[in-house]
Amino acid sequence: MPESLEFELGKAADILVRQMLKLKAGESFLITIDSEGDWRVAEATARAAQAVDAKTAVVWYAAPPGVGAAADPYLPDSLKAAITHCDAWVEFANEYLLYSGPWQEMYKQHRVKYICLGAGMNSEMFVRCLGKINFPVLIEFQNRLYQMTKNAQKMRITTHAGTDISFENNPTRPIDNHTGVADNPDIPHMLPGQIGWEPIEETMNGTVVFDGSLYPPIGLLRGPVFLEVKNAKIVKVSGASDAKTFEAWLASWNDPAMYNVVHLCYGCNPGAKLTGNIIEDERVWGVVEWGIGFAPPSVMGKAGPAASHTDGICLNPSIWLDDVQIEKEGRYVEPKLAELAKKLGKQ
Repeated sequence: MPESLEFELGKAADILVRQMLKLKAGESFLITIDSEGDWRVAEATARAAQAVDAKTAVVWYAAPPGVGAAADPYLPDSLKAAITHCDAWVEFANEYLLYSGPWQEMYKQHRVKYICLGAGMNSEMFVRCLGKINFPVLIEFQNRLYQMTKNAQKMRITTHAGTDISFENNPTRPIDNHTGVADNPDIPHMLPGQIGWEPIEETMNGTVVFDGSLYPPIGLLRGPVFLEVKNAKIVKVSGASDAKTFEAWLASWNDPAMYNVVHLCYGCNPGAKLTGNIIEDERVWGVVEWGIGFAPPSVMGKAGPAASHTDGICLNPSIWLDDVQIEKEGRYVEPKLAELAKKLGKQ
């Protein structure tokens, strides 16, 4: 029997296959999904791939009790083999395999186009964040915001909740521009709508206030969590019950590196909404997300490894690049960004 969003799922899957992965006829295409994932998303994607004459396989397996390398002991050998013998791979697993052993073996080949759309991707989110956006305009918007940030030396971010932090950027460090275009096999790709980087640590000073979500250990916040930051280190956590929970969680790791502020990101997916799923929350239009704890070598910062990692969301920020305001209370006001935002249905 037909279910809700049948037509919309087809459109979203077509965008994924044709515009994001740029799948070609004859390519071996792997779709993986665990038993916690939304099967309808995988099925719609398989239909879209078959329509471009890709050689398509869907692997459905029992969800492991963790993500990344924690999943390795529980993965079937047949799944591991499939991951390293394909031309393109999309995963919809709730317990995603990004950074797992099989993923690392695949990544060494420099030939597999890969995009991770797991960690809570369901039919409704798939339609909102892929099927209902103007994908070419979003790419244009992100590319402009990326270039403006890359050219900026100094930045300041404030919010009505109390965030007020300034820092400088290092032009030699990479900026990840997650447009969703996943045709480059040399980097992992994610849901579109995010741009992230690591500023110069000793210049990151001020206050960050999370008022959207914070995961782990909480999810949607009931009250603000205040962080006093000095030289990219959290030196004080304050607030009500959620802040106390977070402060205890940080301390539980007994690792000084867990207090490192290691990156920030813009959120700019016009279909994303605040749900408590951090993968979507950090792409909500206009938000700023801050990462704390573990930092991969790819960000080229000074922080390095830590026992764990968490991400927190600041809602409705105002942002200045070299004293030029580009965003005001969650709305992009730089003229060209504002023009593109309007085309994306955002004012």
